[in-house]
Amino acid sequence: MKPLYEDLPPVEIAGRKSVGRVLFGLLVLVSALVGATAGLLLVYTTDLPQVEALEAYRPSSITELFDDHGRVIGSFALQRRVVAGYDDFAPVLRDALISIEDKDFYRHSGINFWRIVGAAYRDIASGGKVQGASTLTMQLARNLFLSPDRSFHRKVQEAMLAIQIERRFTKPQIFTLYANQIFLGHGVYGFEAASEFYFGKPARKLTLAEAALLSGLPKGPGIYSPINHPDRAMKRRNLVINAMLEDGRITTAQAADARSAPVALHLLHDPNSLAPYFVEEIRRYLENKYGTDQVHEGGLKVYTSLDVDLQEAANQAVLDGLAAYERRHGWKGHLENVLAEESVIDKYEHPDWDDEPEVNGYVHALVTSSGVGIATLKFGRYAAALGQADVAWTQGKIQNLLHAGDICYVRILALNANGAAGVSLEQDSGAQGALMAIDNATGGIKAMVGGRDFSESKFDRATQALRQVGSSFKPYVYTAVIDRGGSPDDTILDEPVTFETGSGPYSPHNYDEQFEGIITLRRALAQSRNIPALKLASKVGIKSVIEYAERFGITARLPPYLPVALGSAEITLMEQTSAYSVFPNDGVRVTPRYITKVTDYEGRVLEEDYPDVKDVISARTARIMTAMLREVVLHGTAVAAAKMPFPVAGKTGTTNDFTDAWFVGFSPAMTCGVWVGFDEKKTLGARETGAHTALPIWMNFMNTAMAGKDPGQFQPPDMPAPVVQKVDTPDTSPGADEMH
Repeated sequence: MKPLYEDLPPVEIAGRKSVGRVLFGLLVLVSALVGATAGLLLVYTTDLPQVEALEAYRPSSITELFDDHGRVIGSFALQRRVVAGYDDFAPVLRDALISIEDKDFYRHSGINFWRIVGAAYRDIASGGKVQGASTLTMQLARNLFLSPDRSFHRKVQEAMLAIQIERRFTKPQIFTLYANQIFLGHGVYGFEAASEFYFGKPARKLTLAEAALLSGLPKGPGIYSPINHPDRAMKRRNLVINAMLEDGRITTAQAADARSAPVALHLLHDPNSLAPYFVEEIRRYLENKYGTDQVHEGGLKVYTSLDVDLQEAANQAVLDGLAAYERRHGWKGHLENVLAEESVIDKYEHPDWDDEPEVNGYVHALVTSSGVGIATLKFGRYAAALGQADVAWTQGKIQNLLHAGDICYVRILALNANGAAGVSLEQDSGAQGALMAIDNATGGIKAMVGGRDFSESKFDRATQALRQVGSSFKPYVYTAVIDRGGSPDDTILDEPVTFETGSGPYSPHNYDEQFEGIITLRRALAQSRNIPALKLASKVGIKSVIEYAERFGITARLPPYLPVALGSAEITLMEQTSAYSVFPNDGVRVTPRYITKVTDYEGRVLEEDYPDVKDVISARTARIMTAMLREVVLHGTAVAAAKMPFPVAGKTGTTNDFTDAWFVGFSPAMTCGVWVGFDEKKTLGARETGAHTALPIWMNFMNTAMAGKDPGQFQPPDMPAPVVQKVDTPDTSPGADEMH
């Protein structure tokens, strides 16, 4: 056989050998590069997570609280996210996001090679790190599995994961995962939650301009925040609109209309701000039962007894009542000044400003300037001015009342879109108020106010504060008497009396320092006479009275001393209100409750609460006591409520030195209690009785709560003809200071 190159000229033979060597060298180089690349990919992908986990992936979700009509009243979350499906995102939102973030989303297989090459070239040329050119799938991979650092190593992992995700999931599934996962500023994750937060509507109802604005946020949620940087947000929004026009997704006319639209936000109020004390009670209960992680990440649905409309009425009633109290006692001043604390006015933020203000709401405002006859204020993004006429009630000059840097308390009268507001000057001297409203039939708490301002004090004065209840304790005394066969028409002698006690003689007196002689029990309770109440408690025994109070649900420790009959005992507003619901319930106590049902993320019922009822007194006793407490309203200390257009009954309460003012009362359908006082036990001021201070708040709330509803009627007492008795037995229990 001839050699392969025998017939070729020597020069051609040498050339072919050189080409062969070059080809061989190239093959070796390519093999080396492929091997090295494979080795690098192996190194970079050995620790990659398994994308199979996405099939069971469930993002951290908001636990939502609903009122009795299904309206959201609060939420708990580490990430504020509302999980939505592909069809929940408006087509215009999907088009906007794809146009600005990933034009070839529906065509590529996870990565866009030419975009990556271009971005890498630009970054290398500029000396920067590899960045940009990420597809939606790559962004999803990064957000779910990788760190946010910008490096070649992370970019390779991102690409590999994107390819795996594309192989296992459809485009709509990938889009949905991305749209639920992405951070969009102000603690909001996902486009459904962002749509609700920024525009107060679900994502399926977004307009072109709104969808474009949201689609511009993934690039920089802080930089393009429409709240903090509206000008930047508008420019970014218009860039998205232009991209949609270039892609043929919208017409020229649609683009022009959308670009000319202002950035009009409708920020969602923090739902937790409506009933913060109620929501906090729910949070403590849920975390204790289900754990913090489940509550803040598990997407629970919590159905409560609260009624949004009644809660709004309760909030307004308490704040208006406290404002009226403050004005009665004149301007006290002593305002906090932020300049004294070396703060800068332009950078000051008050906790009140975290919530969106509302007309007729109350807020702490910063005085930015003050001069003769005028002061300017700001709160959040609003500015306001006060003239001399606006502060006339203080009887002072505005330049002497307010100084630059002062934190004052105002009522919001008007809010304008341009940021101007109308306000009136009010005062926050530290007086607090609390309100509890309970549905008689179910025990459901319909409204709860635990204080003036949750942002300043988390202490719940409706459920946690033990305060002396004054004469609102007296119904337990009369219940003990009636339940043992007494009658409202029995008589008792209201006259000076001295009780011998272990600590010496005890000579109580009535609030008005007068004595009425022989009076019926009905009148004694209606007029809140102290001497008759003490004599009755002495007759049946103070321990027996305490046993009755405990039957009504009072758990506080009640010492067996006679002055307890006048309300020296300390009880929470919640227990006192719940106890009074026994009277309109024909003697049955329904345990108060916050929650009706809890379900998990999948909709499975975790717990369902039903009314817990217990017989306390006979129906006869309950109806007689209701009639007697009705007399308190018709002819007694709460006569101001007699004009209400539906039947009500209840009892005032005032403690020594006017430190606590109470009114607890009920209609046939609802029981409500109101307390007013300071956290420290100091006087509210002369004549600040339960009737003067607490009752107006109660009336304000109940008139709103019962408006347009069937009020019902109290059941008349069914009792035999009265047998007149004279009750005049002295007491021998140890004494203490008298309560009014």
